[in-house]
Amino acid sequence: MEPLAARLRPKNLKEFIGQNHLVGPGKPLRAAILKRHVFSFILWGPPGVGKTTLARIYARSVGLPMYELSAVSAGKEDIRRVLSGVFEQTVILFLDEIHRFNKAQQDFLLPYVEKGQLVLIGATTENPSFEVIPALLSRCRVFVLNNLSETELKKIMVRTGFKLDSESLNWLVAAAGGDARQALSILENTSHLYKEINLKNLLASLQDKKLRYDKGGEEHYNVISAFIKSLRAGSPDAALYYLARMVEGGEDPKFIARRMVIFASEDVGLSQPTALVVANEVFRAVETVGLPEAGLNLAQGAVYLATAGKDRRVYDGWQQALADVKKYGNLPIPKKILNAPTALLKKLGYGAGYKQYETEGLLPETLTDRHYWLNNETKPTKKK
Repeated sequence: MEPLAARLRPKNLKEFIGQNHLVGPGKPLRAAILKRHVFSFILWGPPGVGKTTLARIYARSVGLPMYELSAVSAGKEDIRRVLSGVFEQTVILFLDEIHRFNKAQQDFLLPYVEKGQLVLIGATTENPSFEVIPALLSRCRVFVLNNLSETELKKIMVRTGFKLDSESLNWLVAAAGGDARQALSILENTSHLYKEINLKNLLASLQDKKLRYDKGGEEHYNVISAFIKSLRAGSPDAALYYLARMVEGGEDPKFIARRMVIFASEDVGLSQPTALVVANEVFRAVETVGLPEAGLNLAQGAVYLATAGKDRRVYDGWQQALADVKKYGNLPIPKKILNAPTALLKKLGYGAGYKQYETEGLLPETLTDRHYWLNNETKPTKKK
C-alpha cells in the first residue's frame, strides 16, 4: 500500500492546502496553471510543503508528459533517456533536489531548456542562487515556498480520517515544524504500531533520532545557531559537538561551510584575515571531497575559527554604511571625485580639487561626519 502522504496527495489546486502567496486567487503559479503557460521554474522551500505536488498539478494542467528524477540517484544516462524523446515532443523534467546535480550535469540540461525542448521544474531545499548555475537559473523562474502554518497542517490532518484529540493534534503539528509529510509519517507509523492514537503513543513511535533533525525546520535553525554561537564564544568543544549533530543529521555540508565563510568575515574579521582563506578552502574541500571524509575538513575549519581572535568592526561598519544608503538613497557624489572626460564636465567642476591621497571630502555632504570604521566601538579580542 502507498504511504499515507502519497494517498492524500492533492491532484488539483482545489485540494491543495498552503502557499497562498503562489496559488491563491490572482497569484503567479495559479495563473500559470490555469492559463497553461509553459515555462521552466524552480520550487525552493523546506521539506513537505508541496513542491512535488505543485509540479504534478502543473504538468497535468499543461498536458505535457512529465518525467521525475531525483538528483541524489540520477546520472547522465537517466537524463539521456528522458531527453531522447524531446525531438518528437516537448517534455517536462521534474528534478527533485536539483542542488545535488553538479555543474557538468546542469550544463548538460542547459541547451534543451534554452531551446524550449525541455521544460525543467527543479525542486530544492537550498538557495538556488548558490546551487544552480547562473545560466540555468536565468532561464527559470524561482518560486519560494514557506513552511505550512499550524492551521494548514491541522486541515491536512483532518483529511486523514484519523481521530485525534486536541492535545495529540497540537503536539503533532508542533513536532512537524511546518512539514506535512513528517506529520503524516508520524501519524501513519503510530497507527501501524498502536490501536489508539494518543500523545503517549505518538511520542513512543518517534524513535528515529534523524527524523527529529528537520533540515528545513526549527531544529535546523537551532543547531546552526548553537554552532555559530559556539564559534563566536571561542569554544571548539561545543562547535565540534554541534557540527557533529548537523553532519549526522544529514545536513548539507555546503550549507555549514557557507556559514563558516560568512563567520570568517563577520566575527573573525581583521583580527585574523587568514580565517577567510581557511573557510573558503574548507568550502572547496567539501565540494571536491564530499562526506563522510569532508567532515574532517569541516572539523578543522571549525576549530580554527573557534580559536581565532574575534573582530566585528568590519561587520559593524558595513551595517552602518548599508543603513545610511537605505536611509538617504543616492546622495550626490562630491564633484571633486567625479571623472571629467569632457570639457563641459570640467567647466562644471567635475574633478576640481581632487588630490590622490587626500581622505577629506570623499563622502556626500550629508555624511561628512560619518566614520564607519573609526567610530566602531567593537573591540577585537585576542586569539586564544
